[in-house]
Amino acid sequence: MTTAPAERKTLPGMDSLDTLIDQACRSLAMPTIRERFSEIAESSLREQASYKTFLLELLEAEVEHRDERRRTRLVREAKFRRPKRIEDFDFAINPNISQEVVNTLTEPGWVASGQPLCLIGDSGTGKTHLLIGIGTAIAESGLKVRYTTTANLVNELSEAAGDKQLTRVYARYDKVDLLCLDEFGYMELDKVGAKLLFQLFTDREERRAIAIATNAPFSEWPKTFTDQRLCRAVIDRMTFNGTIIETGSESYRAQSTQARLLEQAAQLTGD
Repeated sequence: MTTAPAERKTLPGMDSLDTLIDQACRSLAMPTIRERFSEIAESSLREQASYKTFLLELLEAEVEHRDERRRTRLVREAKFRRPKRIEDFDFAINPNISQEVVNTLTEPGWVASGQPLCLIGDSGTGKTHLLIGIGTAIAESGLKVRYTTTANLVNELSEAAGDKQLTRVYARYDKVDLLCLDEFGYMELDKVGAKLLFQLFTDREERRAIAIATNAPFSEWPKTFTDQRLCRAVIDRMTFNGTIIETGSESYRAQSTQARLLEQAAQLTGD
């Protein structure tokens, strides 16, 4: 016994012509036009718009929705540990950071050129916020971004080397336009881990961008890369034709919290 295929649901209040348009939009995978064609048609009729104008509005609505879905997907695939945006960063609290420079970094030009970015400063000075915020802006511009910590990346590379899958993992990271590497310098790498990380840096040099956030000034990088020649080579790759932002030593989080408490106290006093 054969069963009839399930009848597709159509939008409420549709006539026979609307139904045909609805089915065509389904076949062409145009969900936004399917949902909005009646609304846009009525608007065009009221405004006595031309057929071309009506068609353009339909297509623009579909393109805008697809772009939004793509931006959302790219941000999700970046795997940021928490949502952060540059618009939410209070530059007044940390005068060490140039808002003009950071705003420039939210544009994809430097990523397309494969330039490096170093965010250097003590804990709590806003490095991770900037790293994720910049990465989010780049992902929303349409480029592929990946966020991870140094420890997780080195562990992933070491496990891949043990499983003879290192080439595959390197190739996967090579498809990423911007690699955001957090907590750089928090751990001392053994020789194997240091070489694996150095190889990834070398593979991306001047082709794919790397942005790191570290609490260690360059003078302390030998604690992470104990091989001095390797350390100098890494510093060279991360500084040549790149951007260095020093976030200082005053805790951004502590100052932000203090500013918020003062604002709340002022509001209570005003009440």
